[in-house]
Amino acid sequence: MSATSQPSPRRRRALRLVAAAAGLATAGALAAALPADAHESKGGGRHHGPGRYQDVQLLSFNDLHGNLEPPTGSSGRVTELQPDGTTQTVDAGGVEYLATHLRQARAGHPYSITAAGGDMVGASPLISGLFHDEPTIEALNKLDLDVTSVGNHEFDEGAGELARLQNGGCHPTDGCYTDKRFKGADFPYLAANVLDERTGRPILRPYWVWKKKGVKVGFIGVTLEGTPGIVSAEGVKGLKFKDEVETINKYAKVLQKQGVQSIVALIHEGGFPASGAYNYDCDSAGPGSGVSGPIVDIAKNITPAVDALVTGHTHTAYVCTIPDPSGKPRMVTSAASFGRLYTDTTLTYDRVTADIARTSVRSANRVVTRTVAKAPDMTALIGRWNTLAAPIGSRPIGYISADVPNTGTESPMGDLIADAQLAYGKELDPETDLALMNPGGVRAGLTYQATGGEGDGVVTYAEGFTVQPFSNTVNLQDFTGAQLVQVLKEQVSGENASSPKVLQPSSGLTYTLDLTKTGADRVVTDSIRLNGAAIDPAATYRVATNSFLAGGGDGFTTLGQGTNDLVGTDDLAALEQYMTANSSASSPMSPPVPDRITIVG
Repeated sequence: MSATSQPSPRRRRALRLVAAAAGLATAGALAAALPADAHESKGGGRHHGPGRYQDVQLLSFNDLHGNLEPPTGSSGRVTELQPDGTTQTVDAGGVEYLATHLRQARAGHPYSITAAGGDMVGASPLISGLFHDEPTIEALNKLDLDVTSVGNHEFDEGAGELARLQNGGCHPTDGCYTDKRFKGADFPYLAANVLDERTGRPILRPYWVWKKKGVKVGFIGVTLEGTPGIVSAEGVKGLKFKDEVETINKYAKVLQKQGVQSIVALIHEGGFPASGAYNYDCDSAGPGSGVSGPIVDIAKNITPAVDALVTGHTHTAYVCTIPDPSGKPRMVTSAASFGRLYTDTTLTYDRVTADIARTSVRSANRVVTRTVAKAPDMTALIGRWNTLAAPIGSRPIGYISADVPNTGTESPMGDLIADAQLAYGKELDPETDLALMNPGGVRAGLTYQATGGEGDGVVTYAEGFTVQPFSNTVNLQDFTGAQLVQVLKEQVSGENASSPKVLQPSSGLTYTLDLTKTGADRVVTDSIRLNGAAIDPAATYRVATNSFLAGGGDGFTTLGQGTNDLVGTDDLAALEQYMTANSSASSPMSPPVPDRITIVG
């Protein structure tokens, strides 16, 4: 398929503010000098003719997840390392501020590209999720985003819906939300490693080329190969996800054959830095030493033809160098999540070789502070969509006496959701015994303090939507006791051995998790009890889960083998029903005590 392109005709039409770039930065640069003439055309091209070297600004971010409004709580803060070694938190995020920061950063940089590393949509707050993320695509258009890779969450509603976000058109079920037809994204989504099983071809463009006055930079976009394990089976139906490294190396050769030597990979997969501070020096003890996780092996195996890697997925912040296969350091970046940071990278383009002078790549993460002026066009956008969402979002669905956090191996919010699904399951079938909730599906907690005019302790539909935005259904299935034990062991073995995914249990299910052991042995089989009784391997148990888990998601293959399926309502409706029935303004609900799993070690 054809993948070459010119910059969008609307590109760079937005007014560039002339203020200097604002934000806090982490120092990240490859430490070597260019030849003496390398900087003769820097400073935004102020010379009469183009010199050999031209700085290209790359602004990037990842994992926005439809957070148009400033995210709240810890999701709306970043940790900053101070000169004396202490840390402090800084409020950050919100597209009104992100737009201002990006526009200020571009000032004086005519060679500027804005790229993203996937998960722009999906698991979004009500203002975007209620409208199938059309508001976020509209906001990204206004942000002058040039290109993004797909992420796993771009497949939450399937490839057909992703195509609609790219190409436009009204939603096939819900129709149009305004009197204007949704026009889709002005920027290309790249999905080089996502193939149509029938044709064997990428479902969207595999790469895209930015061009300006002879300068060409190619972008290859991939999502993690393991996407089918973390997205509902329906969302990835008919799709095949290929290896990230093999795919990037393949298309790097394609670009080179077209004369494009400067290449950036947009990879929706990431790592885990040694520090939670966004400005931590990742290379303080040597290239890449401060980051671990999947991105390290990926980066070490991607062809040296690729000059920089913009990553995501893990919602962490880092600016690191990791050696390429030839042993040369290469910049790898991630800008946390929710629009709290953006990465400012300088790529020095050599007009003679048409390649990036890798020894001169400089990069820094900058905070999207809320101390700058709000972008008026974003304020108007948020106001317009909030007006449509308000009648639904402001409706009370329950009352709480204190915060219900979603933190910890077993969280109060996870327990609350599991209890709600067990109660709903018993209404569908009185024989329902227990419920299990995947931790990644608990996107937020509930806060006691009012976020609007609803009053302290009031839980609104919008807040519930933020907690459970996926529109999964509550499913009932039968399992043997032996299968149930195997499900619990799959939390810490197989695909989940290195990064456990501990299911949130409903009331009555208890067991011990011994972290001093390894693999499946971390679940102490003899400790598993349901309402005080040991699990009978031969007995049948009726289990409530969401449709994601019922399809075997998150590596829980045994949950995909249940029988006697019964599909119920969506999970948010089950939570609303439970909270409405069990709380009131005069008798609010207390947060569950997370004591169902005893953790040793």
